[in-house]
Amino acid sequence: MEHWDEKKICTFQQTLLNWYDEKGRDLPWRRDQDPYHVWLSEVMLQQTGVQTVMPYYEKWLARFPTVTDLAAADEDTVLHQWAGLGYYSRARNLLKTAQIITNERNGEWPKTVAGLKALPGIGEYVAGAVASIAFGVPTPAIDGNAYRVFSRLLLIDTDITSSQARKVFAAAITPLIPLDRPGDFNQAVMDLGSSYMKAKDPDSAHSPVKEFDAAYRLGITAQYPVRSPRKKAVAKTYTAIVLRINEQVVWQQRPNRGLLASLWTWPLLAGDQREVTVPDLVALLATDRKIAISPTTVLRSQVIGGDASVDHVFTHQHWTVYVRALTLSEPPVLPASAQLLPLTQQKLALPTLQKKISQFYNQER
Repeated sequence: MEHWDEKKICTFQQTLLNWYDEKGRDLPWRRDQDPYHVWLSEVMLQQTGVQTVMPYYEKWLARFPTVTDLAAADEDTVLHQWAGLGYYSRARNLLKTAQIITNERNGEWPKTVAGLKALPGIGEYVAGAVASIAFGVPTPAIDGNAYRVFSRLLLIDTDITSSQARKVFAAAITPLIPLDRPGDFNQAVMDLGSSYMKAKDPDSAHSPVKEFDAAYRLGITAQYPVRSPRKKAVAKTYTAIVLRINEQVVWQQRPNRGLLASLWTWPLLAGDQREVTVPDLVALLATDRKIAISPTTVLRSQVIGGDASVDHVFTHQHWTVYVRALTLSEPPVLPASAQLLPLTQQKLALPTLQKKISQFYNQER
């Protein structure tokens, strides 16, 4: 790992911040230092790209202009507003944190990394970003961009997937942060990591900080950051069951834990249930989904799309979802977690997976 003297650190700070002042991205959450805006944007940006987040951010603030407005909302409304961004635990934690800030702290945000980390869903990175940008705390915001930028600048060969990586990088970055502009410094690193020093096809030769880039100087940029191979996603198969009565279908809310927690889908059964007999399928729905159907009310059974399926990738799982439809003459007996609603309803909080399933059904039936 390289170590810089005070003169080099000062020159680096000035070079980076001059570039940021001139070329930094004009993003809606950078127009003030309101902790609500900073926090919301950083949570949305986790696992999601800037271009995707921007319209969601604007719509969110139109619906919940302040943290107090968010605190007053119910979970279903929040999840519906979040629908499409994925990783829905983020939305639930936004609501919990808003309620704590509003109801327990009289609208006052913690101004330290430790205090921010005590709030639901706020980890090291978001705490560092909010503390530095909103409150001027000279602390790093270490995400993939920071790992990439500083591993190359300083030749840090610690595996970024290891348990000690954050501690190693924090120790290396902290002395480089200017005390008067820590938030701008961290945001400049974000912009640098998403442009000249991105993961694929970096443009190190034109980077504003190329003179400080040890990996570029040695011609080994591709070797940084050091990272263990990703684990292969686990393959899982499900069958979505369309229980249809005229223009209404059964919608069921997922359990409040696990993937798609508290969101609404058509009933999902584990495994490939396309060839299962109607009596056996009805029995599975009763056992697994608590949906009671009399086999005599099944007017038609149809596999939608034949061998075609809906594929959806989560971080560690790859789902293959087949679709089977049962047309019923009478409504089934439903548990509290299910409702009979229009096929095209837009009131429930639907995950992207269900939107893909609905689109597939409409195209293939």
